[in-house]
Amino acid sequence: MEKKSMNRTSLPATTALLLSMLGCLGALADPERPFNVLFIMADDLGWSDTTLYGTTDFYETPHIQRLAKRGLLLTHAYAANPLCSPTRSSILTGLYPARLGVTKPQWIHPFKARLAKTGPAHRRCLEVESARTFPSDHATVAQVINKAGYVCGHFGVWHAGGEGLSALDRGFDIDVPHHLGGAPKRDFLAPWVFLGEERTLRGKPGEHLEDRMAQEAVAFMKANQDKPFFLNYWSYSVHSPWTAKPELVEKYKRKVKPLSHQVNPVYAAMVESFDQAVGTLVQAVDDLGLANNTIIIFFSDNGGNTWPPPVTSPPGSEHIPGTHNFPLREGKGSIYEAGTRVPCIFVWPGQIPAGATTDALFSSVDFFPTLLEMLKIDMPANLSLDGINQVPTLLGQKATRQSAFCYHPHYTGTVPGAWVQKDHWKLLRLFCDNPDQTDRYELYHLKHDISEAHNLATRFPDKVKALNQLLDQYLSDTHAIIPTPNPAYKR
Repeated sequence: MEKKSMNRTSLPATTALLLSMLGCLGALADPERPFNVLFIMADDLGWSDTTLYGTTDFYETPHIQRLAKRGLLLTHAYAANPLCSPTRSSILTGLYPARLGVTKPQWIHPFKARLAKTGPAHRRCLEVESARTFPSDHATVAQVINKAGYVCGHFGVWHAGGEGLSALDRGFDIDVPHHLGGAPKRDFLAPWVFLGEERTLRGKPGEHLEDRMAQEAVAFMKANQDKPFFLNYWSYSVHSPWTAKPELVEKYKRKVKPLSHQVNPVYAAMVESFDQAVGTLVQAVDDLGLANNTIIIFFSDNGGNTWPPPVTSPPGSEHIPGTHNFPLREGKGSIYEAGTRVPCIFVWPGQIPAGATTDALFSSVDFFPTLLEMLKIDMPANLSLDGINQVPTLLGQKATRQSAFCYHPHYTGTVPGAWVQKDHWKLLRLFCDNPDQTDRYELYHLKHDISEAHNLATRFPDKVKALNQLLDQYLSDTHAIIPTPNPAYKR
């Protein structure tokens, strides 16, 4: 019988069952066509800023929710740092920020990281001064994929190197709007200003930046639909300046419940605009007939921003922090959970069952080796990575990452510190934070205490010792610069 004459009612029961099982895996990819990649990364979108984890009844993210139903939702995915540039660098290189020396998004610092010479009298330790960017001789994941024959396009935030170290210098064929900073200067509504410089991206008055960026990315997909492509959509949302479509702001003003954790209508409107952009991108993949051969990844560079609002915030929101990360503790810039635990989705047609979930550990350094394995691209022989190939994890075979790490030697949210997580236990080492300027430790069991409210360090000294040995090894292996006691500190 020819395939075109088949119908479901005439199939034998065993054949119908087999087709049903294959349907649960999602549409099968064309084996003759390489997979495309659509990598969507939000800026400052917290773990509790979507409906993915049942943590919000204020924000609306239906497109992101539908995306998760197409693939695998990760509940314990971590940015390697609680700030943007270090995480972006870790994704591009597959190396920990500690090894790169890129631990903070500031370009005025020296190329190589170094310990600060002085510090204010109220701080117990000397911070580390971050490197500007990672070395140009280290291959990026885009360069390896590009060399394998993929057209590579970057859209949105770069913030991983200045002129000569932009996306165009790191493996991408196109970079829109080729802005090297982290956000537009004044507004998400056109006309846009990027650090006061003239850029090619122009919009009609009132046009939302995320709408336009999604349209630009769709145009890239259309132009390259007959070629394998790697599309980096690293959105400007929901980073400050917090401005949004007026009609959406009014919508969320009506939804505000005063005693709720999340009450900023401007931020909520920005979340919805970002969600709409995700919907635009995924719909384009479907409309172009690319769904069966496109890997879609969804991630955020760090946790939700709970810092004081920017001075440019519209009336009615100028005193309200952008978001609240409940039930996680603190937020962007912090080494507590809300600083680094972020939303994460993998859609891999024909490989990952639709609607799957895993609590396996995942780190942003893992994207590099995992993507190469998914695309069947050989790792360059001379390249050594910190990241782990997570394909077995994605396929539900076994968890390949046994422990995760973070190193953040700065006073941004918390005191300088580092953490290690293994088997749901998390140890934080807060550098020089005891009154005598020795290191202080906090221990939490995240399965029972997701909010990190109960420090168990004194109850489980053996666990502290064992995890601290892992942390010592990580800091040593990555050649991390350790903050030291500040001689100017006054008790």
